Amino acid sequence: MKALVTAKGLTKNYGRFRAVDKIDFEIKPGRVVGLVGPNGAGKSTTLKAILGLIKYRGELEVFGRNPRNERAQLMHDISYISDVASLPEWIRVDQLLDLMESTHPSYDLRKSLNFLARTDINKSHRVKHLSRGMKTQLHLAIVMGINARMLVLDEPTLGLDIIYRTEFYDQLMNEYFDPQRTILITTHQIEEIEHILTDIIIINKGKIIINMPIEEIANHYVQLTTSKDTADQARKLNPVYEKDLLNEALMIFENTDTQRLHEFGEVSTPHLADLFVAAVKGRHHA
Repeated sequence: MKALVTAKGLTKNYGRFRAVDKIDFEIKPGRVVGLVGPNGAGKSTTLKAILGLIKYRGELEVFGRNPRNERAQLMHDISYISDVASLPEWIRVDQLLDLMESTHPSYDLRKSLNFLARTDINKSHRVKHLSRGMKTQLHLAIVMGINARMLVLDEPTLGLDIIYRTEFYDQLMNEYFDPQRTILITTHQIEEIEHILTDIIIINKGKIIINMPIEEIANHYVQLTTSKDTADQARKLNPVYEKDLLNEALMIFENTDTQRLHEFGEVSTPHLADLFVAAVKGRHHA
């Protein structure tokens, strides 16, 4: 299946600072891809390159186009939404919807109105009078109306409480996503998107350190929960990450014989949040 996004040697410098350092990756149709990393890792810079917003070095194709030179055509197939704070405070809801209808080539106003009808948002409301949760619902209403082939979300739930974050992603997956669409999400809060991802790309200091389908994680990484008494023996197998848990130790191993680990305790597939920390901190002992 042909990739929607292909990057080879993608590089971006801001002066002497290298934000993205010769990264390679692909994004295929019908996937929910998490591009995650700590603050300043290169996530937003990578998104800006995909969207044709910045100059870059290396090769980058999005829907078979050069995003820098063919951005206008690209926007027929792609939609981009950042955090809710990006909505203009002065605008009314009906004005925002009219603006979307007049500027986005793949926008269906009826779909947004159908979604808003199930909320407490009135079309006469101004954005500045909406709570953060209602702003999230307004963002979702806009998303629902966009018939783009790929949706790009940059920290879309920043600053929201856990209830609104959960509702945002539940509604996104249940009412928007289908096998014909691809969603690319950037966040540094991996625990909130772990349950919806099909693929994970972890980036740190401008370099990709993990890039694989979620279903392949168990083939490469294993987590061991062991007692303090047996931790020293397990440690000889060189975990890539370790942290203390009261009377136990949690260790993550890469490409290690799982059968040997069963001697020392409970073996499982690591959660993405723990794998993220392990990948970013390496052999750090927390």
